[in-house]
Amino acid sequence: MGELFTFFGLISEDHTFIFITHMLLTAVIVLILAKVAMSNLRLVPTGTQNVFEAYLGGVVAMGADVMGKEESRRYLPLVATIGLFVGVANLIGVIPGFEAPSASLNFTLALALLVFFYYNFEGIRRNGLITYFAHFLGPVWWLAWLMFPIEIVSHISRIISLSFRLFGNVKGDDMFLMVILMLAPWFLPIIPFALLTFMAFLQAFIFMMLTYVYLGGAIAVSEDH
Repeated sequence: MGELFTFFGLISEDHTFIFITHMLLTAVIVLILAKVAMSNLRLVPTGTQNVFEAYLGGVVAMGADVMGKEESRRYLPLVATIGLFVGVANLIGVIPGFEAPSASLNFTLALALLVFFYYNFEGIRRNGLITYFAHFLGPVWWLAWLMFPIEIVSHISRIISLSFRLFGNVKGDDMFLMVILMLAPWFLPIIPFALLTFMAFLQAFIFMMLTYVYLGGAIAVSEDH
């Protein structure tokens, strides 16, 4: 089965070029949306500002269920930016002629590593190095020798989980779209496109939620201990 047609592919068929151009396009779209939302702030929001305020409110509410409203607001810039970036990256792939950069493992692995290093950094910063890693030993001291390597493997596996879940789902959506366009090239199959759009938002939501969960677990180790 051939590659899905892309407009940038007319310039160069090199897949690295296609990936980078779509990733840069995603970043430009996100920056433009943020600029438009911030260009004319009003006390009573309208238009793009209203949409973004609803989005940010939803992200805060999502995090509040995991770590409380105050902590959720603290990490709102990171989580909301990741969610917006991933969401736009996913949605680009729904449009015929474009490829989702999140269908590349390079993209998803980079985001997963970012989340991994950041939540561990926050855990150490908020709790101290000794307290944070002491949590890896588990509640039973005589099982510490077993629990510590298990915890290390568990945390490292989060990189694989975050990156491959997003990559696999979006890549599968791209292949599904390719098949749909091959079977019905002369009209837009509304139901499949609606399903792909829903999946694009869903994968962004899952990535944000897992980021909050990992952050919440890292900063609350002293309470669990």
